[in-house]
Amino acid sequence: MAGSGLLTPSVAGYVQCMTVDHDSDVPPYQQVAAILREQIMSGQIPPRRPIPSVTTLQQAYGIARGTVRKAVALLADEGLVVVRPGWGTFVVPEDQLPKQP
Repeated sequence: MAGSGLLTPSVAGYVQCMTVDHDSDVPPYQQVAAILREQIMSGQIPPRRPIPSVTTLQQAYGIARGTVRKAVALLADEGLVVVRPGWGTFVVPEDQLPKQP
């Protein structure tokens, strides 16, 4: 199947320009959550689209899988994403996104 890599080009683009400051007082999971939150709220990752996989984020940041899962769980608790086991983690539909203050 053509293009059967780990990432589609659109998902791969979400990981660009993302950095985690390992020397910061802010825990890495909170940094990852903040980056993804900004991308979701700005529309860079559109509603109903998948966020990058745990493996992709782990490799991009050089952090543990558990750290990525904690960031994703934080976003799910905030109502920004929904985790669909076996399918991935998706941004909620636009009408379900929390309103920005």
